[in-house]
Amino acid sequence: MKILVINCGSSSIKYQLINTESQDCLCKGLVERIGAVTSIIKQEFKGEKPFKKTMVIENHASALKTVMELLVEADNDHLQSLDEIEAVGHRVVHGGETFKDSVLIDEDVEEAIQQAFDIAPLHNPPNLDGIRAAKKHLPNVPHVAVFDTAFHHSIPKHAFLYGIPNRLYRRYKIRKYGFHGTSHYYVSRKYFKETQRKKEGSKIITCHLGNGCSVTAIKDGQSYDTSMGFSPLEGLVMGTRSGDIDPSILFYLIEKEELSLANVHALLNKHSGLLGLSGYAADMRDLLEEAENGDRRCIEAVDVFCYRVRKYIGSYIAALNGVDAIIFTGGIGENAAPIREKIMEDMDFAGVQLDLNKNKDRGESTLITTEDSDTEVHVIPTNEELVIAIDAAKIATASKQTPWA
Repeated sequence: MKILVINCGSSSIKYQLINTESQDCLCKGLVERIGAVTSIIKQEFKGEKPFKKTMVIENHASALKTVMELLVEADNDHLQSLDEIEAVGHRVVHGGETFKDSVLIDEDVEEAIQQAFDIAPLHNPPNLDGIRAAKKHLPNVPHVAVFDTAFHHSIPKHAFLYGIPNRLYRRYKIRKYGFHGTSHYYVSRKYFKETQRKKEGSKIITCHLGNGCSVTAIKDGQSYDTSMGFSPLEGLVMGTRSGDIDPSILFYLIEKEELSLANVHALLNKHSGLLGLSGYAADMRDLLEEAENGDRRCIEAVDVFCYRVRKYIGSYIAALNGVDAIIFTGGIGENAAPIREKIMEDMDFAGVQLDLNKNKDRGESTLITTEDSDTEVHVIPTNEELVIAIDAAKIATASKQTPWA
């Protein structure tokens, strides 16, 4: 099946056209700066030259209209008509406690996504905008929501509850939800497939490291705990997010700096993390380059980042009562060999013996530990879009009896 995968951000849309039978990405594209004076569209069909165009795009509806036009206007061998698209898979960041699996989108699902706006104000509104716009342009095919939070619904209550009055959980559903679920799910399944290991009895830790970062403890193939919490702000130091901090810092800063709630939100989400620590950049590639040149603050930012990841891995080894394998994925996890090496330093207690030559490999699934290492460390490239496409195809196939036209 040819599945269109859509990921709508507040001012951007990423999309891929995927053949679920061959698992090939036939086309990928990006619309940036939606609502700005000038927007940028990039698109590339498999085997064809990349396309780039600048134009004015006011909103997500206009952006998706342009995307649909470009998909069929381009000279390619993969898509001649929108009628060839058999389903649309939508990435939805927050499913709250309602959605434990991917679902066919109807009015009730849209309403439930909207009800989660309060707990995901940055992500769910554009996700829903994208769903509604896509349904207008492709009204005769199934639309499926795939939730970042779904994989983490197996986390036990003792791991997802916070130490606040229980009535706040009962009333407002304040709890750990976890994110990057499609990525943690994909690389864990890829690990089981490649190693022929059974899920039952397994203990693995997956590290999704990119601009957003999270670590997940996976027991018997199911998420047992994860570093992101009520929002994607909790946990590791990230590109611009602070990760874990003492909550009293916020009250202190509000008093000293006379900050508004909006200022605090921006500080923690947009001006902290690697960017805030270094005062230079949020991109790990830039930080590594400057650290190599001796920049003290960039060195410190890298050190803090790696220490926080290693600390979470250690805590999850304790939570799982051991570990069989540690998996790195995401832009940093897959490509930054120095970061993987630094994170795995001083892991003798876990029997980790890194093979420095294998650690330099990029682009493919790789075992980067020595043969005598007690714990395996793998690098597995993630493919969240493929997870979304496969789920959408399954649900679309199951709903064929529904008269979509």
